Amino acid sequence: MNLRKYFIMGSQNCNYTPEDVLEKAAQAGITAFQFREKGEGSLTGQDKLALGRRLRDICTRYNVLFFVNDDIDLVERLGADGIHVGQDDMRLKEVRKMFPDKIIGLSVSSQTEVENSSIELADYLGAGSVFATSSKDDAEQAVGTKWIKTLKRQFPDMPIVGIGGITEKNAASVINAGADGVAVISAITKADNVEVTVQNL
Repeated sequence: MNLRKYFIMGSQNCNYTPEDVLEKAAQAGITAFQFREKGEGSLTGQDKLALGRRLRDICTRYNVLFFVNDDIDLVERLGADGIHVGQDDMRLKEVRKMFPDKIIGLSVSSQTEVENSSIELADYLGAGSVFATSSKDDAEQAVGTKWIKTLKRQFPDMPIVGIGGITEKNAASVINAGADGVAVISAITKADNVEVTVQNL
């Protein structure tokens, strides 16, 4: 499971077609992709499903892991490799029961959340927001790279992906803190040169 360069996106994040953005990012070397069609201006229903299928096909072509963001109805329909859930989404126990063979990621941003979560049922943890971010309206306060170190000490064998405010300039500090990967949205969707950005992450 290679989560080193983890791209998260929905059509609402893109200045041009999501298919083109993902294609460029996949060519440049992302290792995982999360379909997060959520928030203002995002697609719903059949349109969301159709876009998901097109993005899934691109990931299959480039051998990129494909995750769905907390939409359990799409996991099987898109043949996703896994699902990522947050603290306000369905409980991990239920998700694991529904998808025993899928990769499940869980977001954690504080010790309280760790204590209230069935961490052992997750396959990887999304830790953040590491830095301040504008990509999510409901993002937690920035927790810094110290949070990555704390999680790594508690769960040395659990893959950890840093998320939130990560750019090509600060990605190295997240990896150096012990993260197995970095997850980005706008670093890629707003990049002048996607190829160079992905290589620098």
